Amino acid sequence: MVGKIPGILMASASDLGSTDDYEALMSMTDVELLKRAWRQEKAAPEILQFESRLIKRVREQIQLMEETVEEFTESGFDPLTVSLYQMDLDRTQFLLRSYLRIRLQKIEKYMFHIFATAELLTRLSKEEKWFIERCCVDLQTHLEKSVLSQLPYTYQSIFQQSVINDETDMVAKPQLDTFIVCKTKYYLGHIQLEDNADGEPDGSEEICRGRED
Repeated sequence: MVGKIPGILMASASDLGSTDDYEALMSMTDVELLKRAWRQEKAAPEILQFESRLIKRVREQIQLMEETVEEFTESGFDPLTVSLYQMDLDRTQFLLRSYLRIRLQKIEKYMFHIFATAELLTRLSKEEKWFIERCCVDLQTHLEKSVLSQLPYTYQSIFQQSVINDETDMVAKPQLDTFIVCKTKYYLGHIQLEDNADGEPDGSEEICRGRED
């Protein structure tokens, strides 16, 4: 199947924080890794680091599977086997498209915030950086010509309600103060979570805020 094609490399140990994580990840296929990245991106309010190496491998796998399905179809291979390969291919394509679409939606929603934040900008792919730059320039130019130029000077900013105010209160930002549920996979040691100063044992669950003040 597409996720188990021999010769496709997994992520390196530098991507992980522990030996246990590395061993667990090495046992996962690229499709499973893509599914995990898709889930994380879907659940996170802010945009996460683009999985460039994983996406490159998945695209290579998709191309290989497309060639395999076409070859099997032309050679009269067992239709059931061909359909299974096609199902695996369709699943992988769905995950990849959905992953990229979720990131694109975040970029469109928070474009000015991301573009003005160096840390967030480094999380984007080369294509995403080009896209967000063009979007910011085009949208700002459009608003200035169609709306802002007709307003008094103090209200001509697309980032602030008034130029008197230094805060960028008109820039959409992700809500990071929401509560999240964490579940530990292994003992993490002494960690301060809200009022709980004890280390969490394996498999324990904790509710905390996504961002600490």
